[in-house]
Amino acid sequence: MLLKVRSAGDPVLRQVARALSSEEVMSTEIQNLILHMRETMQDAPGVGLAAPQIGEPIQMTVIEDTADYHKGISEANLKEMERIPVGFHVMFNPQIELLSPTDISFFEGCLSIPGVMAKVRRSRSVRVSYLDANTNPQVVEANG
Repeated sequence: MLLKVRSAGDPVLRQVARALSSEEVMSTEIQNLILHMRETMQDAPGVGLAAPQIGEPIQMTVIEDTADYHKGISEANLKEMERIPVGFHVMFNPQIELLSPTDISFFEGCLSIPGVMAKVRRSRSVRVSYLDANTNPQVVEANG
């Protein structure tokens, strides 16, 4: 089921999203939401979608950046953006720790601001701690 992506200005995008308990993550409602968010993100198409973007003020995000999305982007641009394929992930209650300065920037889009690209500053290295769809704690470091 495709979900409606909320646009900039929607009050839910300005709320502080709440963390989910392990019991909530394992609920049928949230497990179904994972599937619907993935389908919505792929249909957009996008490489990430947070629950507030579909009207749910909870700390949940899905990401996926397949090789298919890289078609039509030159190897030079992919290298410059340090972009590599990323398999599907769902993250609950993510905590992001910057491990390096925000010294790189790229033009990016956002599904909640259709048709707009803006230069976004990013850290070259981060550590993300989160719960996965099975409530297993995960820690991932990404180094560009």
